[in-house]
Amino acid sequence: MLLAGFCFVAIEPAWSLPSPDDQPEEVLRTEIITGARSPIDGKPISASEYAQLQTELQTPASSRPQLGRAIEKNLNLLRLRKFIKTFFPFLPVR
Repeated sequence: MLLAGFCFVAIEPAWSLPSPDDQPEEVLRTEIITGARSPIDGKPISASEYAQLQTELQTPASSRPQLGRAIEKNLNLLRLRKFIKTFFPFLPVR
């Protein structure tokens, strides 16, 4: 009876194993990436161009653009008003 039970069991390949074409994750982690995409427009660029672009983006070009004194004063007053309104929201708006 035990011998008859083994006759009905089919030997099939395991479905959970990856295909032989797949590279192991350990190999993929050690692979050196030589191509990249630009963070600005998404176009493919070389690794050296990517490194150069990263250094350009990290260095500040200049501080804020120069504004007139009146505009700078108005911006500071708006920032002050916003700060005060967070603590006193019931004050009238003018």
